[in-house]
Amino acid sequence: MTTYRDRAEAGRVLAERLTALVGEPDTVVLGLVRGGVPVARVVAERLGAPLDVLVVRKLGMPWAREVAFGALGPGGVQVLNDAMAGRLSSDDIAEVSGREQVELERRERLYRGGRPPLDLTGRVAVIVDDGLATGATARAAVEVVRRLGARRVVVAVPVGAQEAYELLAAEADQVVCAQRPSDFGAVSVYYDDFHEVSDDEVTDALTATA
Repeated sequence: MTTYRDRAEAGRVLAERLTALVGEPDTVVLGLVRGGVPVARVVAERLGAPLDVLVVRKLGMPWAREVAFGALGPGGVQVLNDAMAGRLSSDDIAEVSGREQVELERRERLYRGGRPPLDLTGRVAVIVDDGLATGATARAAVEVVRRLGARRVVVAVPVGAQEAYELLAAEADQVVCAQRPSDFGAVSVYYDDFHEVSDDEVTDALTATA
């Protein structure tokens, strides 16, 4: 098992595995908010591609928020897991969706800073996160970017669980995962520095690569 010093080092390692995308027209690197953004910043710089953020809000079951029944993305995109959502009333779905929509819109306003809405029509979208545990958020992100018009979807992470990798490989066009330990545990154990990424760190990354 190899640990990364921080997310920036993880981004450098990941970028080396994405060199086939250097010079690829219409490529955009999307950092999953918030932990994926420092990794994506380095990847975007190495690939010479624009950096943007992807805000995806998980819709959690009312009695167990960590268990997702769907997700929300920008542009009014909603992805539902029919099997899980079918266990809820329409009022429950509306309540959770409404709460998460408020937070999604807050983050979109904060991070976009007056820039136009995310438009991925015809683009190669490279979704970057700092790791894959269950892969639920990344899988929702794949669906979101497809609905936003991406013609090709690549998921890139420094480390991930084998099961999550296999689930994503069936849905994305390509999954690049630098490490897939057999006994995964948590993403944090693969980093010496795994601090909580702040809103300021996200906006600074976007300003620096604009």
